[in-house]
Amino acid sequence: MMMEDWIPNQTGANYDLPRILAPLAPIQDDVMVLSQLANRPANVPVAGDHARGTGSFLTCATVNLTAGDDIYNGVSIDQVAAAAMGNQTLFPSLELGTEGGAPVGDCDSGYSCAYSRNISWSGPTTPTAKITDPVLVFDRLFAGFDQNLTEEERDRRKRWRTSILDNVLGEANTLNGKLSTSDRSKLDQFMTGVRELEERLNSGLGGECVAPGRPTDGLDFQSEVRAMNDLMVKAMECDLTRVITFMMENAGSNRTFDFIGVSGAHHELSHHQGNNSTTEDLVTIGTWEVEQYAYLVQQMQGITEANGQTMLDNSLVYFSSEIADGDSHSHYDLPVLLAGRGGGYVNSGRHLDMGGETPMANLYLAMIESLGVVEPNFGDSTGVLDLT
Repeated sequence: MMMEDWIPNQTGANYDLPRILAPLAPIQDDVMVLSQLANRPANVPVAGDHARGTGSFLTCATVNLTAGDDIYNGVSIDQVAAAAMGNQTLFPSLELGTEGGAPVGDCDSGYSCAYSRNISWSGPTTPTAKITDPVLVFDRLFAGFDQNLTEEERDRRKRWRTSILDNVLGEANTLNGKLSTSDRSKLDQFMTGVRELEERLNSGLGGECVAPGRPTDGLDFQSEVRAMNDLMVKAMECDLTRVITFMMENAGSNRTFDFIGVSGAHHELSHHQGNNSTTEDLVTIGTWEVEQYAYLVQQMQGITEANGQTMLDNSLVYFSSEIADGDSHSHYDLPVLLAGRGGGYVNSGRHLDMGGETPMANLYLAMIESLGVVEPNFGDSTGVLDLT
């Protein structure tokens, strides 16, 4: 992110909106900009900042430098939240993205692809795989929700799917004893998804939740991001889950942004070396990314929940990146937005400058505290950030 076009000049309420933050204008009163937050566990004096910063993005733990099976991280803050409140919904959490890839191999200077391709970690050695196809997200969330089916058709479809799942489970159990430790971990993740689908089919949910239209296959990148945003909002509106992570591209992505007039590859552009043309391209990309965030927040703002507050009032929506300036690969003074009020916990609509390097983990402790979850520490935390 080009930070000189990100950080407001004023603190407090009615802060100015630099170029990249201009899309926040309609929702500024519900968005907090936080400056001087650092992910210090990512500051290791070796190459691999993208993988290391992404791996520790939500864990605030220094990841093990390896491209082998001995990956090691912390538990991510979304999974701490899911452990506390996930039993209240069908899906304890939902992990989404736009770019897939296996969590094996070397993706960045000796760091495993597990770090580059995942931000959610259910355990130190277990990244939580994300879904990158909106169609698959829809099918996972709304299996059996087709409102146009008759009761007989719905029951027949349920029996058919259940018989397939029984077969899958039987074959998986047979396979389990023949696998290595790492492969068994991957199979366990797959089996967890199968179990969730079983619960969905047997739950009988769907009467009060109207499924959206099923996304089409082969969406372009812009449409894919929009579809994911819509599905996230619908999942929360239907109370299918209350904890979601969305990873727009893997670490060090070289996606091109021709659709907004930027032809170069993003990662290569981020090594801008002060070139004015390149930095302008990066401002254009950053502004588009904030536009997608603003769209998500506005959709949440437009939904009134049972307590009379909006979904946004009852939520916290966090936005950031694994590094700040791409040229320096810095993990301090990261670009951070926090929308929503967390059920009244957060005094939003401000630019909050910490005045010095503050652990990102302090923000994460505050976010889970808004849920009523009090943890003595997390990652490299030094206390709970005051958001009131």
